Amino acid sequence: MRKNICVLVLQCLLLLGCYLVSTMELAVEEKADGAIPVTTMSPPEGNTTFLDGTTWCVALPGVSQVDLQNALDWACGLGMANCKAIQEGGACYEPDTLLSHASFAFNDYYQQNGNSDIACNFGGTAAVTKHNPSYGKCVFAAAGYACSFNTISRLCSTSIVQA
Repeated sequence: MRKNICVLVLQCLLLLGCYLVSTMELAVEEKADGAIPVTTMSPPEGNTTFLDGTTWCVALPGVSQVDLQNALDWACGLGMANCKAIQEGGACYEPDTLLSHASFAFNDYYQQNGNSDIACNFGGTAAVTKHNPSYGKCVFAAAGYACSFNTISRLCSTSIVQA
């Protein structure tokens, strides 16, 4: 019962954060409509991949295991991250640790959601890194890969995107 409440609270906080960000963006856009246009050379909003090279989202060591588990449950559930690789027998199942599994799921969600900082928060249990966390046969998605997500099977087919 307590775990369900924690998951519900985490989901509500994440949805509230997304709502606040979207309403702030609308306010900025409305204000910008009346401003003098300024030409800038900037990447797509919220996408840090083009600023500093490829980035990944990983779980932070030392955070609450309960918070990490709740965030992992959300990412693989409502967040619709492709968590097949961290299931038993999957390429990323070993090491069978909460930190490793959460890192894979968080990164999948982060890549699917435009590499924005808000897509790598998970209640403070994750952070963006420039260090590729892939190992052995376990390949973490990165910018430059397209994901065709099938909502019925919850599988992601990746392919390299040529720039």
